[in-house]
This record gives sequence, structure tokens and C-alpha cells, in this order.
Amino acid sequence: MHNNTKKIALSGVCVAMSLVLGMINLFSLPMGGSVTACSMLFATLPGFFFGGTYGFLSGLAYGALSFILKPYFYSPAQFITDYVLAFTALGLSGLFSQKKHGLFIGYIVACLGRFFFAFLSGVLFFASYAPEGMNPVWYSFSYNISYISVEMVLTLGVLLVPAVHKGLYRMKGQLLSEGAYAR
Repeated sequence: MHNNTKKIALSGVCVAMSLVLGMINLFSLPMGGSVTACSMLFATLPGFFFGGTYGFLSGLAYGALSFILKPYFYSPAQFITDYVLAFTALGLSGLFSQKKHGLFIGYIVACLGRFFFAFLSGVLFFASYAPEGMNPVWYSFSYNISYISVEMVLTLGVLLVPAVHKGLYRMKGQLLSEGAYAR
């Protein structure tokens, strides 16, 4: 019990960091969307540290809190796609937590998962926003890839800084070696 409480608490801190960093827009893009200060990284860390279950639950919590802070609600299906599925997909990082280069691979896969559901939402629910004569599928792809990929690449650049990369792996090692965090 004590074991899970500490994991949940640390996961909550990561979700809180994601929310705070999500409010820091580095820049906004012409088609909409904005690039934040590594907010998706912190949302993927519970999965990297503790595996898929904590990753998916943290992503779900991040999506629910994001909706509470900035609710864009058009239909129940859109809510599920944009907030439940897209943010929960950030937990895909946990599927790679035990792999070599799991931090990088997990982060990339998590971002691609979020992109997939954001893209799907754009096609299904926001096609009418496509400029006249533009294919709604292309519009959704362009819109969503424009901000998700830029933030992903910038965050990967941060992760390539040796101190950041080594620090996160060292932190994971310490968390998992303590009796309270062992799987």
C-alpha cells in the first residue's frame, strides 16, 4: 500500500508539472496550437519510471485536469477522443520503460499516440474548420503535426543534454532501487 501511495504521489507531481508547463507557451503556430515548455515530457515520466499502468492513469488524469482548466466540449465523442484517449496515449511511454533507450522511444511513441488521437478528432469533429477547398484529412494532419512534432523535437533536444538524460535515468534507478518503489 505504502509502495503505491508514493508512486501515485510522484505521478501526481509529474501531472502537476505537465499542467504548469502546458501554460507556458513558447510560441503559437499560424494554424493554431502552441508549443509548450516540455509539458508532454512530464506527462510521460510516470510511465517511464513505473510502467504502463501508472503512465496510462497519469495521462488520463492529465487529460481530465486539462479539460477542467480549458474545457472545449462539442460532443461526448469529441471529449473522449481529445481528452481521454489523446492524453491517456501519453502513457504509452510505460510500454518501453524497461527497454534500452526507453526514455526516448517511449517519449516518441507517446507523442505519436497523442498525435493519432488529436488527428482523429480533427478529422471526425473539426473537419468544418478546414479552409475551403482543403481536404479535411490533410487539414487535421497539418494542424496537429505542426505543434505536436515541434514540441516533440524540442523536448528530444532537451533530453539529449547529457545532464538531463543521465539525471532522469539516475532518478529512475533510485526510485526503483528503494524498497518503497520496487515493482
